[in-house]
Amino acid sequence: MKKIYIVEDDRQITQTVATFLKKWSFDVQAATDFQNVVEAILQYQPDLVLMDISLPLYNGFHWCSELRKQSDVPIVFLSSANDNMNILMAMNMGADDFIAKPFDLQILVAKIQAILRRSEMLPTNHRLNYQGFTLDLEAFEVVLKEQAVALTINESKILGMLFQQPEKLIPKEKIMEKLWESEEFIDANTLSVNMTRLRKKVAEIGLDKQIYTEKGKGYRLGKGV
Repeated sequence: MKKIYIVEDDRQITQTVATFLKKWSFDVQAATDFQNVVEAILQYQPDLVLMDISLPLYNGFHWCSELRKQSDVPIVFLSSANDNMNILMAMNMGADDFIAKPFDLQILVAKIQAILRRSEMLPTNHRLNYQGFTLDLEAFEVVLKEQAVALTINESKILGMLFQQPEKLIPKEKIMEKLWESEEFIDANTLSVNMTRLRKKVAEIGLDKQIYTEKGKGYRLGKGV
């Protein structure tokens, strides 16, 4: 049974969502202590987290950032603050999707199921190599010699596409389709934000120098021909 953790200040929304998800055979827990959100999530070990932006004490962006330091669990933001800035901020913090309030519960379940499927869909070859770098799609990390950089699920998928076809252009539309399946709240700028965040992270081991952008087209691992 898949486990969902809800971080939502509105008790009515929490109860409505939890009741509906349980009908779909999800195990559900919700935050009650908004001072120790990350600790509660790590203890519960959910398969996916639903997170509102507006929360007591610290907002959802804060908790998303803190959680990403210790876990790659998929995070979906649920918020009425669905302007482009908040959506981009959510993706930049490491969220996997953003659903605007009010939302249809059937759509919510469909998106949850799609994200869980993506998180389980790994290539047969879990370890991919390029120019001394090793991408481990099972451990969600990229390694150079003995130095490893932890990745989120989406970051692993982006690098997985690049490592599988090194020195070939991967169209941005193909990457967006792979990551989010739906482009309802996604545009090229959101992908650009994710790539910037990924580049900054893998700069620790110099992999950023191997990721090239073809403006308006897509991305490539290595210079190509």
